[in-house]
Amino acid sequence: MKRVQDGLIEEYEINPYTLLIKPIQYGSEMYSQIFELEDQFISPFKPLDIIKRSCEYFGSSYEGRKDGTKHLIGITHKAPIAVDPTSSIFFFPTSSPARPQCMWLSHHHVSKFTRADTGMTSVVFRNQQQIEIDISYSSFGNQVMRTALLKTKLLQRIEETERQQYYLVSRKGIAEQNESASKYSLLR
Repeated sequence: MKRVQDGLIEEYEINPYTLLIKPIQYGSEMYSQIFELEDQFISPFKPLDIIKRSCEYFGSSYEGRKDGTKHLIGITHKAPIAVDPTSSIFFFPTSSPARPQCMWLSHHHVSKFTRADTGMTSVVFRNQQQIEIDISYSSFGNQVMRTALLKTKLLQRIEETERQQYYLVSRKGIAEQNESASKYSLLR
C-alpha cells in the first residue's frame, strides 16, 4: 500500500484486515472507501477494480474466481469471490458488481446483521464497527449464506486433495518399505 496523502492511497490489495470496500463520490469521480480493522483509506479505484486487482495479486483473475464460484456452487449473479482461499479471504457484493453503488464485504469479519428501520441492513463487524447498508435484510442474509457455502465447498476440496496426497505419500512409503524388506530378505 502506498499513501499519497493522509487517508488517500495509490495502491491497495485486500488483506486479512479488510472489512468493507464502499464506493464514494470523490469530486466528479467514483473512488473507494476502504475499512480495515483499525484504519480507513480512500483509493482512486472503484471497489470492483480493487477486487480484481486483489484476485490478481493472489494469483488468479476475477473472471477465474467467478468461474470457480459458478463451478463450485452454481452462482453466477452477485457471486461471492474467493479473493485468497489460502488465507480464507472471501468477499461478497451487495448488488451486481457492475452497479456503481455495489459494496464488497469480508465474510470473515461480519459478526452479525439486523434489519434497520429504513429497509436497510445494519451490519456489525468483529471489531464492533457498525454500518447501515442499502440492501434488504433477506438479500444480505442470502449473500452471507452463499459465501459460507462457497467457503465450505472450497475448503472441502482443499481438504480432500490433502487427504489424497497423504494417502499417496503413505502408500508410496509402505511400498518402499516392502521393497526394502524384500531386498533385505534376498540378501540373507
